Amino acid sequence: METANQTASESQGAGQTLAPLCTVRCCGLLNRTVAVMFMVSLDFAIVVGNVVTLTVFMQTRHSRTPQGYLKVSLAIADMMVGVLVVPFSVYTEISLMVTSTPPLWYQGISTASPEGGSGPWQPCMLIGPVFAGCTFVSISTIFLMTVERSVAILRPLHKDTLVTQHRTMFLILLSWTGSFFLAMAPLMLSNSFTLEYNECSRMCNYAPILIKQQLPPDANILLLFPAFDFSLLGGTLAVNILSFTSIRRYSRKRKLLSEGSLGMDSGAGGCPHRPSFSDIKAAKTIGILTFAFTASFSPIAVFVLGNVVGYTWCNFSFFAFWILTSNSCCNVIIYSVRDHRFRKGLTLLFQRDRPQPHSEKS
Repeated sequence: METANQTASESQGAGQTLAPLCTVRCCGLLNRTVAVMFMVSLDFAIVVGNVVTLTVFMQTRHSRTPQGYLKVSLAIADMMVGVLVVPFSVYTEISLMVTSTPPLWYQGISTASPEGGSGPWQPCMLIGPVFAGCTFVSISTIFLMTVERSVAILRPLHKDTLVTQHRTMFLILLSWTGSFFLAMAPLMLSNSFTLEYNECSRMCNYAPILIKQQLPPDANILLLFPAFDFSLLGGTLAVNILSFTSIRRYSRKRKLLSEGSLGMDSGAGGCPHRPSFSDIKAAKTIGILTFAFTASFSPIAVFVLGNVVGYTWCNFSFFAFWILTSNSCCNVIIYSVRDHRFRKGLTLLFQRDRPQPHSEKS
């Protein structure tokens, strides 16, 4: 594979992207068939899971809170991945299986001029930014959810004053706008990139346009993506540490009170402004969401860093991108295990669809 990568790289002229690197082992009929089956199964899980999530939240009063709005925003971002990004990869893979001519948006087929010229419009110009934008929306929404829960834990008496529905909706709108602007940054800030279907990751990715067999001087623009995500993840981790430290302190005082080590004058649990049990459990749930997203995004960050310095990592790129995509169906699983209100709403949703017995109708 490394020999093929080197040969393909040497065969490019100025203003072209890397040529296809596929071999029979990685792009044969059997490999593509297995990949398509995996994509279809994952897409089904993403769409069904997030439809259920949105339905439950929209039919319960819990969705009319700031936390509910944030969860709906996160589910919509995941839904867009399942509706647009994954089906396009399935369509492209099936097209490559039934035809011998790669589509226009395939890697090495699309070209762009370093002076700013470009070929016909390609669907990857939409699909690529959608995937990147939804990824940024997910991490920024998780950060906002963490801040919202930390206010409820650290300042429970001021929660309703600080965290309002209008402020939450404004921050959600700002998150979506900023995320998609960042997703388009390589195209807006430089003429050295294009979007095309990558045969290794089997997704629409940013590709640097080679100039005399060399990467463009501004190829490090792509480092904006992992820098943004890890900055927000670092902030999310810091806020979570503050929240969990407060929870631990409250739990310790509550345990001492139950053992009689604290006097009655120390307040309920030694904490006059103690957080509610639901706030504590929600904070732990968001911590799990943060861990899941960090674990799924870290391989992408490693791949982007290697790509900027000139490495291809064909097989690794497939696992990196699709591990991140799989995160879009994880939230409904986490909610089902951790959120009792979500489980209750899910139960009511399915019970409502069942026909009532004749005795109950009469």
